[in-house]
Amino acid sequence: MKNILITGGAGFIGANFIHRILDKDEDVNIINLDKLTYAGDTERLKTLEGNERYKFIKGDITNKRDVYDAFSSEIDTVVHFAAESHVDRSIEDAEPFEATNVRGTMMLLEAARKQGINRFVHISTDEVYGELGEDGFFTEATPFAPNSPYSASKASGDLFVQAYRHTYGLDTVTLRPSNNYGPWQYPEKLIPVVINHALDDLPVPVYGEGLNVREWLFVEDCADGIMQAMGKGKSGEAYNIGSGHERRNIDVVKGILALLDKPESLINYVDDRLGHDFRYSLDSSKIKTETGWQAETGFEQGLEKTVKWYLDNQPWWRKFLKY
Repeated sequence: MKNILITGGAGFIGANFIHRILDKDEDVNIINLDKLTYAGDTERLKTLEGNERYKFIKGDITNKRDVYDAFSSEIDTVVHFAAESHVDRSIEDAEPFEATNVRGTMMLLEAARKQGINRFVHISTDEVYGELGEDGFFTEATPFAPNSPYSASKASGDLFVQAYRHTYGLDTVTLRPSNNYGPWQYPEKLIPVVINHALDDLPVPVYGEGLNVREWLFVEDCADGIMQAMGKGKSGEAYNIGSGHERRNIDVVKGILALLDKPESLINYVDDRLGHDFRYSLDSSKIKTETGWQAETGFEQGLEKTVKWYLDNQPWWRKFLKY
């Protein structure tokens, strides 16, 4: 049996990953270390209660005692999801992003080095690369040019991972996914915000003119890509994980409104986000070539699944709403 320490496993992508890997690999045990901030919720993992291959530990990756207590088990692999991840929140207060995404990552790397971990898988973001114009793609060799406190903190974490690989020989793999969406996403991100506002016939906020472009990756595809890279990725390498499905924000919003049979008159254009990157787009050929992974879910298919899930699970996300 392989013992995998997951950080931030009560979050959106982490919880989906835990479900996927436990379903697909009978030879793994999962230890989930999560602080349970506003975005972490053990309800995402409620069906795992009583599962002998799953253990939850409440703890903070910036707290050395919590980290080393989690490493007291015979850990083989670390998959590091734990992060502050909302750009708007980072603009309002950058300090928690530095603490978790930089110091927390360094704390985990140091523990992994001292404990002789076989592999450290770091979950980063495409936002470390900055922004693109209307053409081109980010490759893994694209220089970092982060434009928000959030992306700057993630880029710093990436550099610590690189340094621990180069200096100490720690076996690391870094993943840089595009925008994830799907079931269980906290209702502050674009797609769930549009769904919950539209269902309640409230104005749907859209930054600027809604022309910013993102590449959308269904969360289960992302989880599968992380699993493939965890097993087949080359030590010391970084991998982009994207779907190739680019959409303007306004087109995503209109697509959701159509699925909900709501009028486009609900759209409310608001002042643009400070430092709003225009476009992200990934060249994901490296992970496809080296691990055999590729995204399987088309955007319209994934969006329909997501909208249906939010319709069917309103008690979960409504408890977070503040309006």
